Amino acid sequence: MDLTTSYLGLTLKNPVVVSVAPVSANLDYLCQLEDAGAAAVALPSLFDALGDATGNGNAPPGRDTIVAAGTGNNPEAQQYYLPSSITADAHGLTTDRYLDLVQRARARLSIPVIASLNSATAGGWQNDGPLLEEAGASALALNLYAVPTDLAETGAAIEERYVQAVRALCGQLGIPLSVRMAPHFTNPGNMAQRFVQAGAAGLVVFNRPALPDVDLRHLSLSSGLPLSQAVDMREALRWVALLAGRVNASLAASAGVESAEQIIQYLYAGAQVVMVKSAIIRHGPAYLGQIIDGLASWLDARGIASPDVIRGLMSFVKLKDPSAYICA
Repeated sequence: MDLTTSYLGLTLKNPVVVSVAPVSANLDYLCQLEDAGAAAVALPSLFDALGDATGNGNAPPGRDTIVAAGTGNNPEAQQYYLPSSITADAHGLTTDRYLDLVQRARARLSIPVIASLNSATAGGWQNDGPLLEEAGASALALNLYAVPTDLAETGAAIEERYVQAVRALCGQLGIPLSVRMAPHFTNPGNMAQRFVQAGAAGLVVFNRPALPDVDLRHLSLSSGLPLSQAVDMREALRWVALLAGRVNASLAASAGVESAEQIIQYLYAGAQVVMVKSAIIRHGPAYLGQIIDGLASWLDARGIASPDVIRGLMSFVKLKDPSAYICA
């Protein structure tokens, strides 16, 4: 069974990649993931201040801290709803310490290490991309998301700002960049095309934003990111299928992976790789090996030599009747 997969120009041993999470700031944890069979790992993100906290990008970018709690616009900056046995190690990482994490991870691991940036502005992290490349990152993932609170700002203006951010960063990088897309654009497919035209080599479909909650007992406001479940994969599955074979980029599916079954569904839709996070947090790093073994066993039982054989067979462009992908 050959699970070898090409993603962002990288050759991976299988199509299962560990997604961004605060716990991935722990080097020993990353080693456990590699031992379990991870094809690549994405590190937690380096955050900017997201402008003036309104999402408008008016204030100078903050370049000193990964904020693992307290930034209202980014899922990684919120408290994950984690089991008590899991610690979010990303708290308090300075830029220098993040670069050190990239260097140490690259030295310890034999699999690709994907660094991550979070920004809503074109200028927030232009200088940091090359530093992460120099530190040894195999690729870079960029999360562009901020809640717009200026009611006068148009969607077109926000979209153009995101595209400019991708173009500016790609212009400074010698490693591939993937964009972690949010699902809230009026036309995600059009934005996918624009990101690729701006230089993105890959797209992650989709990044999940944190959502607010009102604590009635303490009359306080909080936000968090619940661990995903299989039902959460449906929107990502739709857009992977709609984009596969229509945009010139590597597609990474993200959200809702509980077992090998979801991996296989995403592959049929057209994903190059599938990103896993919640299942690992629930069950521990070793569970990743069970997922990969399940994928290999499913393919082998059907005489399917590799994921390439089924990849995209149920995408929008391959099906004679793809109406289920566009039904209301």
